[in-house]
Amino acid sequence: MIVRTFPVQWFFVIVLILLILYFKIRISYLEESTKTLQNALAQMEKRNNIESLSHTEDSPLSSVDDVVVIYNRVPKTGSTSFVGIVYDLCKQNKYHSLHINVTNNMHTLTLPNQVQFVNNITQWDAMKPAFYHGHVAFLNFEKFGVKRTPLYINLLRKPLDRFVSYYYFLRYGDNFRPHLIRKKHGDTKTFDECVRHGQPDCDPNNMWLQVPFLCGHEPACWEVGNPWAVAEAKRNVEKHYLLVGVTEELPEFVQTLQATLPRFFKGAYDHFMHNSKSHLRQTTQKIDPLPETVKKIQNSQVWQMENDLYMHVLAHFHAVKKRVINSTPQEANQHFMYEKIRPK
Repeated sequence: MIVRTFPVQWFFVIVLILLILYFKIRISYLEESTKTLQNALAQMEKRNNIESLSHTEDSPLSSVDDVVVIYNRVPKTGSTSFVGIVYDLCKQNKYHSLHINVTNNMHTLTLPNQVQFVNNITQWDAMKPAFYHGHVAFLNFEKFGVKRTPLYINLLRKPLDRFVSYYYFLRYGDNFRPHLIRKKHGDTKTFDECVRHGQPDCDPNNMWLQVPFLCGHEPACWEVGNPWAVAEAKRNVEKHYLLVGVTEELPEFVQTLQATLPRFFKGAYDHFMHNSKSHLRQTTQKIDPLPETVKKIQNSQVWQMENDLYMHVLAHFHAVKKRVINSTPQEANQHFMYEKIRPK
């Protein structure tokens, strides 16, 4: 019997072909598995993103960031200098600063706008922590059913100094925008001459501004010489304002805020004391009134009521400041803790 031998080279060819087919099938299987795995991972990532977004939208802000400060700034009290600090620090301290601009520079809002304003400020979480500022009267958020109310701050100035500064500001402007033509531009009458001739621009009734700004939106707040408005402004200072300082002690005001609200004012005092913007806005030309002018203004009921509020705020600010930046060693080292917590 004749036995045919199979060439060895053909054996290796067949083995090679079988190996190629095997690896092709294996690669095809791996590619399919990889594609399936990639699709599964993509679906998981998509689902996780949706869940993460939903969690972000639904979950509340941390207590540190769920804060709103409102500075309802009174005109001609050094507010531009103070707000300059706020804007300089907002990036490094990670908060938003927003200016409240009301139509025609009106200081009060209509009731529908009050509701919308309250809703905007309390629900606009994307802006928190937020610092709002504008020439707007105090608004009590509690009357609108808000649980977490904003922290109000403000600055007052000696009433006659503020009044005289505003009188000359309307005529000569300031060094903040020196080329802007003001409403009374060209009127060179001094404040003394205005008072002597009994003209409307220096009528003491025009001083009625700091009282209503702290009193609020009630119509009675804006009735010139209303004793209830003065009392209400004092109550608001004590009950609703975190801090009200005075222009004449602006550095101490900044220092107290830095110690009280470091989330916003960390580094503010040093910045204020060593920055060229510290006295950014000054009336271009201002003449101090004569003693007889001062006496005449101080005899008016409005000055006496405005000054009464100013002195109340000054005393209150001094009491707060004493315990914060001029504290005793015991107060400086004050801490608090929680203990005897039940049930265990």
